[in-house]
Amino acid sequence: MLNLSKPQEFNCLASYVLEMVNAVKLEQLQPFFEFLPADPYLAGNYRFRNLSHFQIAGDRLIQLPHRQLFQSKAYNPILGDVIREYPELDDRLVASADFQKIVWEFFQFCQLCTNFNEVAVHQIRTTASSQQLGNPAPEGIHRDGVELVGIFSVNRTGIEGGETHLYPEKDSRPAFSKILNPGEFLVFRDSQYFHYTSPVKATTSELGVRDVFVLTCPGLFPPESGVGEEEKF
Repeated sequence: MLNLSKPQEFNCLASYVLEMVNAVKLEQLQPFFEFLPADPYLAGNYRFRNLSHFQIAGDRLIQLPHRQLFQSKAYNPILGDVIREYPELDDRLVASADFQKIVWEFFQFCQLCTNFNEVAVHQIRTTASSQQLGNPAPEGIHRDGVELVGIFSVNRTGIEGGETHLYPEKDSRPAFSKILNPGEFLVFRDSQYFHYTSPVKATTSELGVRDVFVLTCPGLFPPESGVGEEEKF
């Protein structure tokens, strides 16, 4: 297993961690965001998304069979109670060493803070034009309903905004506010913080983009799927 950080410094009960993952070559990941399909569940054609799930078995990263995404309205007032389908990540991306470094890095925190050995990886591009803002979090300030969340920034081009905030309470002042620069990885416990990322605005006449991986431990599945319990250690 790669030892890219010091997860023992992470307080699972009350803290978050922001780190720069220098071991990842971002230029190897950026091309895989160019052909993401549009998210069919949001109007405006400004968000693009793939989703895959992985199980960690010893020192092996195993891609799991295709799974659907589900959140209740308690967590997602926009798309809650909707069973969503997204394509899997590109096989070449999954096989790349730089992508696997990100998953392993996040899994170290999962080991420390949870009993799960399953990770969901959302590959998301948010775009903005001179006519339209891009909204990375249309559901507003929210929790996801998982144990841990990680946001890894791959690319920001031609945009302003997109500041990520963590809130101890939904109506409180943020405990953390920062634009995540490429290579930065924010990890936090979902039950301790609500989170939100502000809209992005294009800074030129060209299309602006924000590319991230959002990782969760565990994934989010329809309740009748029976998925989840078997993924614990």
